[in-house]
Amino acid sequence: MLVVDAANTVGSQPDGWWRDRAGAVTRLRDALAALADGATQVVLVVEGAARGVPGVDGVRVVAAAGSGDDTIVDVVAAASVPCVVVTSDRQLRERVTALGAQVHGPRSLPRW
Repeated sequence: MLVVDAANTVGSQPDGWWRDRAGAVTRLRDALAALADGATQVVLVVEGAARGVPGVDGVRVVAAAGSGDDTIVDVVAAASVPCVVVTSDRQLRERVTALGAQVHGPRSLPRW
């Protein structure tokens, strides 16, 4: 399962995302959908202004009720398959690796 920290990943590209957070997350979601191969579950965890971004074929969008980091940890903890988490957040990296997840930085994804 690929679990993507949307806020952290979108924030890694200084392309004006802050003017339209939902639009930036939608572009990321669409890029992830293009990567989805049906064999890997893709989960995009969103928070704040991006909570209204819906899922699409190949990408399940999970809207964090509170902290996006806590929601990512919950998703990883509940997973019955190995997880790869995309984030550069140091504390989140520590929390999910303690659960057995691998972690990659946002630059591991193609530019969207």
